[in-house]
Amino acid sequence: MNNVKNAQVAIVTGASRGIGAAIARRLASDGFAVVVNYAASSKEADALVSELKEQGAAAIAVKADVSNADDVRRMFDTTEQQFGKVDVLVNNAGILKTVPLAETSDAYFAQAFDINVRGTFNTLREAATRMNDGGRIVNFSSTTLALNMPGYSVYNATKAAVESFTHVFAKELRGRNITVNAVAPGPVATSLFLDGKTEEQIQTFAKLPPLQRLGQPEDIASVVAFLAGRDGAWVNGQILRANGGVA
Repeated sequence: MNNVKNAQVAIVTGASRGIGAAIARRLASDGFAVVVNYAASSKEADALVSELKEQGAAAIAVKADVSNADDVRRMFDTTEQQFGKVDVLVNNAGILKTVPLAETSDAYFAQAFDINVRGTFNTLREAATRMNDGGRIVNFSSTTLALNMPGYSVYNATKAAVESFTHVFAKELRGRNITVNAVAPGPVATSLFLDGKTEEQIQTFAKLPPLQRLGQPEDIASVVAFLAGRDGAWVNGQILRANGGVA
């Protein structure tokens, strides 16, 4: 078992499955004590924590709706009580629904901005006063922002906001030795991407990158691990487009 008192501490939001779960696994294997945040998927989050513990890592599952400031505050409280102050924050939680702008409901517009934008805002604001100096923040944008595909207007708008947060917050933390970056994945083979698509649509997306395949969650986890680790120390205020060359 890792010595929790000496281990660096990472919070990964939306970590019960998909890319978030891959990030949690990778950071745990790199020696971090990992907080697996989830909003509803308690069974999957608990299973992941059990898996990480069996492999000798320190891990806990914490339920919190990132769009709720009180929930985020409690998540940081629990993290500090169990492991200590946060060294790495990964803002992976998000939702995606493709719909033309003219057909977008008020409810989806509000939900997308609540989770993708307010959720990131809430964790960044909390991290500003509670993260250890020398820490790392990794936000999540998307390569869809560069592709301007129909149906992605609201989603892209939320990710444009996240990229703006990333650029500005990196400068606002001057003197703390905290880096703030964002990863912008292309198509990744997760349920979020695959659900609702035909095999033909999936293959079309897979052929877009020059590398001619969909990304895997582990591909994105490796990029996050780089930004969170020693080798990423000189990268700050940047958007890393991990997409196999699609854009």
